[in-house]
Amino acid sequence: MGLTETDLRLDEIDRIIDAALKEDVGESDYSTNLIIPCEKISSAYLKAKDEGIVAGLEVAERTFKKLDENFEWIQNCNDGDTIKNGQIIAEMKGTFRAILTGERTALNFLQRMSGIATQTAQFVEAVKPYKTKILDTRKTVPGLRLLDKYSVKAGGGTNHRIGLFDMIMLKDNHIKIAGGITKAVEQVRKSMPKKLKIEVETSNLNEVEEALNCNVDIIMLDNMDIATTIKAVKIAGGKISLEASGNMTLERVREVAAAGVDYISIGSLTHSVKALDIGQYIK
Repeated sequence: MGLTETDLRLDEIDRIIDAALKEDVGESDYSTNLIIPCEKISSAYLKAKDEGIVAGLEVAERTFKKLDENFEWIQNCNDGDTIKNGQIIAEMKGTFRAILTGERTALNFLQRMSGIATQTAQFVEAVKPYKTKILDTRKTVPGLRLLDKYSVKAGGGTNHRIGLFDMIMLKDNHIKIAGGITKAVEQVRKSMPKKLKIEVETSNLNEVEEALNCNVDIIMLDNMDIATTIKAVKIAGGKISLEASGNMTLERVREVAAAGVDYISIGSLTHSVKALDIGQYIK
């Protein structure tokens, strides 16, 4: 479970970039191509206009290189680095057409990914005194999950399941249909085609005790208040990993971490991201 840098596979990056360029450029960038000669070479740079954690530099580079195979790219920092307002994070040289045509697509990737990394780093910092790890969710932009989750890792977070295929999570509807937590877990264990971790969502302490008796891998504490969370941690007694989830803010997340949970999952890392302000400038 979880992405590493090697999981930012080039074939997947290219598929995403190709789709983005097709959407933006279509048959031609007429505004640029009717004015700029195809052989004209120029230089440009990317500058941070805010402070945060950068992510997506390789994606931005490959975007430009799709438009100019001889494109030169020099980056002055790496994914996961803290960047300051006014810092030049990358310099480039290539056809003027590639620089202008690729600008918006490259920046869209870079700004969103850096925004996710930056917000993730804020949550990671908030729980730093505790053992708790910050998790992402599946609340990502369709088609961009690989990039969204990579960005969470660049910000110091931990990836939850990548999709429906790499972990079993039994939520309230699964449990309701199966007739209870115990029956749901038994049915899954009896039928699953390969060994996968099992997580069970709980909403009260009785369900926590039932899930604990099922010896699953992770118990999710869904939208529990602090007092109930503390009791759940005591019931688990360190025998099983606990994940808290639901309406997490920077103000609340530290208190939840202090209660003793192992993980806190936060959908807003990817579904409510504020893009980091980065601009492109011609030299």
